Amino acid sequence: MFLTKQQLNAARAVTVAIVATVSLGACATYKDEFASINSRLDQLDVKVQGAAQSAESANQSAQQANQRLDQIEGRVQQLERVPGRKPRG
Repeated sequence: MFLTKQQLNAARAVTVAIVATVSLGACATYKDEFASINSRLDQLDVKVQGAAQSAESANQSAQQANQRLDQIEGRVQQLERVPGRKPRG
């Protein structure tokens, strides 16, 4: 059974159409997967930004606490120098 040029061209066209249909169907699947991945990335981004803000707030609180300790340290050393008092430690 030999095929004519016309039949070969028709077979090629049908094959191209089938491949194109399958390819476009796969693109739709990937589009959904990319949307899902992007959604998860957005959620992670929000969490990271929240963690960064919490870390910055904790850092500011620690700096303020260190400043207060530095202020108190001078007063403690002054009190320990008073005659008649034993130094702590």
